[in-house]
Amino acid sequence: MKKIIPLSLLAVSYLAANDLQIDTINVESTVISEVAQNAQTSADVAKALSDRVPSIDMNRRSGIANDIYIRGQKRDNIVVEVDGTKVYGACPNRMDPPASHIVANQIDTIQVIEGPYDIETFGALSGEVKITTRKPSEDFQGSINLGFGAWNYKKFGATMSGGNDLIRMIATVSSESSDQYEDGNGDTLATQLDKYAALNPADMTLQKKIYKPSYHDMPAYEKKSAMAKAFISTAENQELRLSVTANRSDNVLYPNSGMDAIYDDSNIYSVEYNIDSINNEYKNLNLQYYHSDVDHPMGTDYRVASTMPAMLMTNWLKTSMNGVKLKNTFDLLGHKLVIGLDGSTRKWSGHYDVAHVEKAKSIDDTKTQNTAIFAKLEKSYGNLDFVLGARYDSTKIKNNSYNSRKFSYTSANLMTTYNFNKENKIFLGIGQASRVPDARELYFNSYNMMMNTTKQVGTDTLKETTNREVDLGYETNNQYFKLKAKVFYSMLNDYIYYQQQANGVALTTNNFKNIDATVYGAELSASVYATDDISIDMGASYKVGRKDTALIGQTDKDLADIAPLRANIGVNYEYMNNSMATLEMQASDRWDTFDADNGEQEIAGWAVVNAKVKHAVNKKFDLTLGINNIFDVTYAINNTYTDLTLVSTGTTDVMLLNEPGRYFYTNLDFKF
Repeated sequence: MKKIIPLSLLAVSYLAANDLQIDTINVESTVISEVAQNAQTSADVAKALSDRVPSIDMNRRSGIANDIYIRGQKRDNIVVEVDGTKVYGACPNRMDPPASHIVANQIDTIQVIEGPYDIETFGALSGEVKITTRKPSEDFQGSINLGFGAWNYKKFGATMSGGNDLIRMIATVSSESSDQYEDGNGDTLATQLDKYAALNPADMTLQKKIYKPSYHDMPAYEKKSAMAKAFISTAENQELRLSVTANRSDNVLYPNSGMDAIYDDSNIYSVEYNIDSINNEYKNLNLQYYHSDVDHPMGTDYRVASTMPAMLMTNWLKTSMNGVKLKNTFDLLGHKLVIGLDGSTRKWSGHYDVAHVEKAKSIDDTKTQNTAIFAKLEKSYGNLDFVLGARYDSTKIKNNSYNSRKFSYTSANLMTTYNFNKENKIFLGIGQASRVPDARELYFNSYNMMMNTTKQVGTDTLKETTNREVDLGYETNNQYFKLKAKVFYSMLNDYIYYQQQANGVALTTNNFKNIDATVYGAELSASVYATDDISIDMGASYKVGRKDTALIGQTDKDLADIAPLRANIGVNYEYMNNSMATLEMQASDRWDTFDADNGEQEIAGWAVVNAKVKHAVNKKFDLTLGINNIFDVTYAINNTYTDLTLVSTGTTDVMLLNEPGRYFYTNLDFKF
């Protein structure tokens, strides 16, 4: 293993061609295209992104609905948008992260913005994922996708689209389910927890968190989703766009957490009016109203603890988001100018039930209201392109039990690209963005069933976090290869950080602190066109995160969630038109730089090999066969930072969750 990993890292790989097609563009973003057509192994957007974008890592929590980091930043430090709508999860323990509320077969493209370079979106501190779902076509067309895999994995997806000059419509439905996957040791999700508990037989609290015999072998999840859109032409160059998405996830197991998701229901609605070519200078007006909501109870129902009614506990959370955005685009003397207004209200509440009786609030009713104005100017001067943007935000946060808060701040960025010629360019980005603390960080309460008491985990005096960042890179694209290299340096002021303990004693209240920290690193992606039929795709990422000073009562200055050096390499052989065979290796260095004071631990390096053949039987039918983790390696990809509530022995010994072992899968895609 020690020999394999350095070789794979030296190869600096990036597997753009295996599942998703990637087109890298300017300093701040990467675009992934044809997502619905190419996602093969599951509907989990986090898995697809982490496999294909060097700057993104995944936090494995379950068989589905996993979370993402962009350059070590997660939660509210990054933003997920779906067709311009802001999406949040309800769960403070990230059992329903924003990216889980949309499934891969509904998606057309994903734009990943790395750094503080989007002034159109509230809270885009260190990165953003902009998801664009499939649009209706005027011609009638449809597709059916069937997927099958190890551990009784089953997927069904269908799409119908069509219309005329007046109206175009599209509808998609999907269903996905799986039994518990097995890691390289042959352990399911439940038996991984069993083995961890067996190492600590005297810890009776831990023994109560294992699964009941009647639920020990239950499926890992069931997920259903549907989306419908209608684009209506109301006048020349004018269009009304209506959209609704519904997501339903049931019985999602989270073995290294103390609870599982009983269900997770979300809805996204959007009403958008678009006018193009108003006159020679006024190019576009776009007005959008959107609403999203999530209903998420998580509980101990499937664990041994629930055999006692007094320990059958549910933390039931709900959140909703309403927003309006107005954008105006002008062409003034060759300058593209965008001016807009943005406003939103998020509500978030939660309560603890014991034996189905409400006992206490986890998040008392909290309302976050934001209003903002933004502007962006784009212009090219010969070989030099630049984009200048600015945004002003005013935010109020109201809570029934604790201090209400007010924030105001300005964000701005400058992005420049110098084109030496059609094939080579360099780029530089400088940006500043801020985000306010959320209700969990300010107001969250934990509940002690035995004592019938709560404690305030949140800290209601937190300041907003500000990121000042510089990105510098080079890109070339010619007939022989394409390459993009980027370095970044991020200075985080008043970064919101979870502190587990001080001087070896667990904190009893106000765990969230403001600190100053720095994150810097490099990313590399390349494709080499060896022959007309063979290409090699490569990529790597490396980052370092450090606190400026250690937290009070601690000595560790390492920042949590900073994954080690990771790299991939893939060889693609197009053996016939539209048919591709791919062999890839994914690898990670040992995780030996971590925040031990706050629950993280050393994790071994790993390397896995995957293979896939996608065969075009004819123009209407594609068949895909694949094997992931061919050598059945046992490994874990993410750490155990205790801002997540994870199963532990009550010390810094926290349960790791292993990745799936050898996984066989097949996909059948029909088009008509």
